Amino acid sequence: MSRFIETIQLLKGKLMNLDFHQERFERTRSEAMGLKKHPLLSEILQVPKGLEQGKLKCRVVYEKEILRIEYEPYLIQQVRSLKLVYPEFIEYGFKYEDRSELEKLFRLRKQCDDILIVKNNCITDSFYANVVLWNGVNWETPDTPLLPGTMRASLLKKGLITESRIWVDDLAGYQKLRLINAMLDLENTVDIPINSIH
Repeated sequence: MSRFIETIQLLKGKLMNLDFHQERFERTRSEAMGLKKHPLLSEILQVPKGLEQGKLKCRVVYEKEILRIEYEPYLIQQVRSLKLVYPEFIEYGFKYEDRSELEKLFRLRKQCDDILIVKNNCITDSFYANVVLWNGVNWETPDTPLLPGTMRASLLKKGLITESRIWVDDLAGYQKLRLINAMLDLENTVDIPINSIH
């Protein structure tokens, strides 16, 4: 059986965007495993003493049952450039622990820091994050992500980003790109110039 993960930001002792993680946790258990009853992450995740400061990564690994819960420091990846990759086939509709197919693509990045995956000529995600692009007025995120992330869902609900179909040929019409995931909010991630996408 496949193993799945939830990566949750622990900020100053508080688990962030937990409702969105619960929603994805339940969808994964329902669609991938056929389960109908789901435990509450808010009840399972009791933050250990001494982890009330700074930003940490809480990693929940599960099959039908929770297998392990890990807390580790968050090390920000400095991404300044992206390599466009065009896989013949890629599916990552659930947050699997096994990322070997994505890792094969990541190895194609050459001199770039990360990859930008193109599927059916549409922009999807980077290796470890959803993407948002600045069109001069607002931030847009592709409506074709490989895996819709929890930060993406939160920002969409708040109206801070909008969904659009973004074809690879549309990239030149944007000014910059940012990476977002459970650990990276829209405001604490760096701008990547469009001319740094190769």
